[in-house]
Amino acid sequence: MERPERTAVAPGAQPRANGCSGAVHGALRNGYVRGLPVPETQVCINHIVHNGGLYKRPFNEAFEETPMLVAVLTYVGYGVLTLFGYLRDFMRQWKIEKCQNATEREEQKDFVPLYQDFENFYNRNLYMRIRDSWNRPICSVPGAKVDMMERVSHDYNWTFTYTGRVIKDIINMGSYNYLGFAQKAGTCQEAAAKVLSQYGAGVCSTRQEMGNLDKHEELEKLVARFLGVESAMAYGMGFATNSMNIPALVGKGCLILSDELNHASLVLGARLSGATIRIFKHNS
Repeated sequence: MERPERTAVAPGAQPRANGCSGAVHGALRNGYVRGLPVPETQVCINHIVHNGGLYKRPFNEAFEETPMLVAVLTYVGYGVLTLFGYLRDFMRQWKIEKCQNATEREEQKDFVPLYQDFENFYNRNLYMRIRDSWNRPICSVPGAKVDMMERVSHDYNWTFTYTGRVIKDIINMGSYNYLGFAQKAGTCQEAAAKVLSQYGAGVCSTRQEMGNLDKHEELEKLVARFLGVESAMAYGMGFATNSMNIPALVGKGCLILSDELNHASLVLGARLSGATIRIFKHNS
């Protein structure tokens, strides 16, 4: 572990708050703070920072354990639903249950069984009970609030019928809208509409042909300046960035050392390259 460097108050400098009592920056160069020895009461411990990088801190990840009572009740609930599921399958087989949507048609009895694994059993008897809570149709933009179309089911959630009623202003906590583009009005909506009218919805071509825009080059210059490097290259898709470019960098005769928990894009790119792959333990 790297030993932290001590920061002292330089002669003639005025103290200012930087997270440590009685300590200031004397001279700053590439993240190193230099000063003269002072009494221990005026000494502050800082981690060394290279080229403006983040402070080095130990990474400790912890998750709250599930209480025993909650775990037991959850397993008991799933167990009861599973038992009733097998009972309902038995009743469907002997035509006792009224709803026959989960049974195969008579003319298909000689086919390969359609329902033969636990996944289909789960869909029929557990998920179907709460299916109405998923895939709720909306009739507005998926912004912070949405308008939802009301629906009902008369066959235990196998099919749905719309009532014609619209439920207004429901808080949306499920959309992938962290950039704020999906909203009726506001800065993001106005900027998105302006960009769409100027650049269109997509380039529909590679950057080597006709898909290179001035915004691409502007982004690359901005990223390069932020990282403190000569240049940067921007890609429109994260998965393809790894899977398609690794084969361009390495090939047969090369060795790739791969983390066992690497993203699927890295794994695919390494396999496509034809290089020899050696896997190591995560973060080893």
